[in-house]
Amino acid sequence: MPLAVAATFLLNASQSIANLPPLIKREILFGNPERAKPQLSPDGKYLTYLAPDRNNVLQVWIRTVGEKDDQVLTADKKRGIRSYFWTYDGEQLIYLQDSDGDENFHFYAVNVKSKQVRDLTPFKGVKAQMIALDHNFPNEVLVGMNIKDPRKHDAYRINLKTLKATLEVENPGTVVESVADPQFQIRAAVATTPDAGSTLAVREATNKPWKTIRTWGPDDQGGAVGFRDGKTLYITDTNNANATRLLALNLATGKETVIAQDPQYDVGGMFVNRVKRQIQAVAFNRDKLEWQVLDNSIAADFQALAKVRRGEFSVVDRDLASKTWLVSYKTDDGPVYYYTYDRASKKSQLLFSNQPKLEGLSLAQMTPISYKSRDGLTIHGYLTTPVGIPATHLPTVLLVHGGPWARDTWGYNPIVQWLANRGYAVLQVNFRGSTGYGKQFLNAGNREWAGKMHNDLIDGVSWIVKQGIADPKKVAIMGGSYGGYATLVGLTFTPDVFTAGVDIVGPSNLLTLLKSLPPYWESGRAMFYHRVGNLDKEPDFLKSRSPLFNADRIKAPLLIGQGANDPRVKQAESEQIVAAMRASNKPVEYVVYTDEGHGFVRPPNRLHFYALAEEFLAKYLGGRVEPMENIPGNSGVIK
Repeated sequence: MPLAVAATFLLNASQSIANLPPLIKREILFGNPERAKPQLSPDGKYLTYLAPDRNNVLQVWIRTVGEKDDQVLTADKKRGIRSYFWTYDGEQLIYLQDSDGDENFHFYAVNVKSKQVRDLTPFKGVKAQMIALDHNFPNEVLVGMNIKDPRKHDAYRINLKTLKATLEVENPGTVVESVADPQFQIRAAVATTPDAGSTLAVREATNKPWKTIRTWGPDDQGGAVGFRDGKTLYITDTNNANATRLLALNLATGKETVIAQDPQYDVGGMFVNRVKRQIQAVAFNRDKLEWQVLDNSIAADFQALAKVRRGEFSVVDRDLASKTWLVSYKTDDGPVYYYTYDRASKKSQLLFSNQPKLEGLSLAQMTPISYKSRDGLTIHGYLTTPVGIPATHLPTVLLVHGGPWARDTWGYNPIVQWLANRGYAVLQVNFRGSTGYGKQFLNAGNREWAGKMHNDLIDGVSWIVKQGIADPKKVAIMGGSYGGYATLVGLTFTPDVFTAGVDIVGPSNLLTLLKSLPPYWESGRAMFYHRVGNLDKEPDFLKSRSPLFNADRIKAPLLIGQGANDPRVKQAESEQIVAAMRASNKPVEYVVYTDEGHGFVRPPNRLHFYALAEEFLAKYLGGRVEPMENIPGNSGVIK
């Protein structure tokens, strides 16, 4: 590049950065929400929500509806509460908590009046899973626990008054889903099969034998949703269809009725009347979330809710009488807004937004995009570009989702907004193997880790470069879990494409990944072997798709973040590739968080890692930086 041209380019780049909106503090983007996840008690008397306490730890808070008597209900000391739900006795709610990210979640019941906390699942090393609650059985909860064998979850009935846990159904080792009927008896179960498929079995009563009524092969999907009554079971299913449909299955006759379907998109969220046990609406995640109303009695309600404000709405909770609903509105360039909705008057009232400090900021909008892969598949995704500057020749981050059997969706994303605010274009790609687009698209990713799944990402880079949006010499790849693996693949299999990479808890060696699956994933091992590769029969194939064994090809600098207690992607996955890179004098930065697991939950750790990542990306892509300050309480150890 001639000197005069280079000087003009640098001047234009400097002017573009100057036209960006003010720098948004990382604390706003990655700190705790001010209030989030509101719920109503079944009788509609209380409103609860998550909010930080004086020590900035997320707790459950409670207020009497119609009053301003908000008070903190729980007293978690460190990680903060992220998941909770009301029981039907109206006096207790249950929250989940693990230890430093080990994912051995316990169920804790807290009394809303006395604030007494009791551990419902006080078993060391045991992971509790929710099966069911029922309004007709307010003093009981059905929970799965791997007490007898860490590889399988048996079903237990826990009395909420006495805390007595009674074995309800013993798992033969393959059951991954149990469903209770209206009498609160487990009468349906989904189990995996050795060929990576699954079966649905039911029984007429608890003293009757199980009978298999549905079989799904390894390339089909299905599951049990819930009983409509004792004779009809709602299921999801792809037999004889491309995309997952919602069916009502008559257990006596075997007759199935299609309730909702789309030729391309899988059935997603469902809106269920808990008293009538009726699915009233279903969601399809196309480019954006779209609802299909099935019950005309709520059609006017959904029409009214759609007019309240811009964005996608979802009913997040309602009282048992379905008189008052809590509704969330999600947009791409602002916080989540929560409203109360009164069905009688059809009126909505703003409750709060989860992050008021985002209101009024210049946030970027997310645009759905699509392009053709090199072998002709239509690949969908999302593009976000910085506010205030032309979307041309920008430093760009390819942000890869985890799973990989998941997908990116439209809406506010703190990582995306952080990157866009720093001056980067952000491309998110739902590569083949992503869910939501039907089984053909999902199965196109089988055995394509580091193969066609990666080609889809590279085709996305080619697309954004051809659009003139991305500077081809300043493209980074970043992601967590599978997205971390994709980052490592990008730097090893296509070393000339990316300028830098950021890997968060990503596996580097498929052999050791599959050898170290958590014991409670054992029932899904056949599925991993079918979709990724067979550890016993194909070690050379798995090795060929593992970044670790191609570390000597890396040219771009890499930043790795790892949780020391990660049960899914063990710390060894990061240690291996760091050691290999350093042995070959490759540029790598590495940080381990001693009290985290598969991702970074504690705000000090999030703030610390993204401060490191911000400096790292700016060094190689040239984006803006908020100076890194001391972040007390973070457990990061730079190695």
